[in-house]
Formats: sequence, structure tokens, C-alpha cells
Amino acid sequence: MNSSDLLGFVIMILVALSLIGLSIPLLMGKGAWLVAGYNTMSTQEKAQWDGPALARFTGKILLACGLATVLYGVGLFCFSLQWLTWVYLVLLLGLSGFAVVWCNTGRRFRK
Repeated sequence: MNSSDLLGFVIMILVALSLIGLSIPLLMGKGAWLVAGYNTMSTQEKAQWDGPALARFTGKILLACGLATVLYGVGLFCFSLQWLTWVYLVLLLGLSGFAVVWCNTGRRFRK
């Protein structure tokens, strides 16, 4: 592993650890203000939503993204699995699409 690969690996791990670190308070139902859109709502609008449930769901998505990023970094930089880039891309886009659809259908997070 040369120096540029090492730098890329370190950056990838730092991003993954940041995602995992952000997911921890969200998984505990705290920090709903971190969820985009929820933090810009008025107090009356926030009263209609279950903030802790939304935070826990967002934490699960962030945790999955963080763990996928760790696996991607290890696979790419340690084992040179170039095809893993496409798997990682599809996984992140799939998780993002799932989260958008899940949050906006079925009134799951409404009080």
C-alpha cells in the first residue's frame, strides 16, 4: 500500500467512524434536530411528528452506511476489489431510496 492509498484508507475510515458516531445518539432517540427537514419545521409541525422514532430510523440508516463504508474501505484498499465500488454505490443509493420511501409513505412517523 503506497502513501496515497494509505491516505485514502485513513480518510475512508474517518468518514465511516463519523457516520457511526453520528448514528449512536440517533439510535438512542436523541438528536432529531440532526435530521434534515425535521430541524427546519416549526414547533407546531414538530408536534405532529414522532421525533425520537424518526431519529432512531435515521440512526439505523447512518449505521448501515457507516458499516458499509468500513467494508468498502477495507475491500478496496486492502484487497484491491475494484468491483466493490459498484456494490457500494448501489448499496448507498438503495439505502437512501429506501429511507426516502419508508419515511414518506404510510404515516409511520406521525403522531
